[in-house]
Amino acid sequence: MRGRHRWWQRHPSTRRERRIEEYWSWLAVSLFLLVTVDLLTSIAAAAVVGVGAESNPLMAWLLRQELPVLVGVHVAVVVLVSVSFAGVVRMLRRTPDPHARYFAFGIELWLGSLLAVGLFVFANNLSVVVHGASLL
Repeated sequence: MRGRHRWWQRHPSTRRERRIEEYWSWLAVSLFLLVTVDLLTSIAAAAVVGVGAESNPLMAWLLRQELPVLVGVHVAVVVLVSVSFAGVVRMLRRTPDPHARYFAFGIELWLGSLLAVGLFVFANNLSVVVHGASLL
């Protein structure tokens, strides 16, 4: 089978595109945790212990606003992060191969950190809802 290559060897950009699709999935999960789940658990925690117990001053202010303002700010954050990440992905696509690996690794570290923070925020808010006390 001389001269035949596997499909991923012939098209290295295909591997990069699959990786980029996976990055978008990671971002979606992270934003779900940091925006949707955080919003719902923050509202629940505020109902249990009061808005004054919210340690994030921006979130404490938002919880005192009308619901459309609270949701609108969260939607704006999702749009801003998504547009920014699209710019990062565009830069990754333009990065030459020897350097693209390191750039991709940096993206993976950032996404992993975002996911870890999202999980911690969820656990902390859940602790407030269930036990009435923060993990911090």
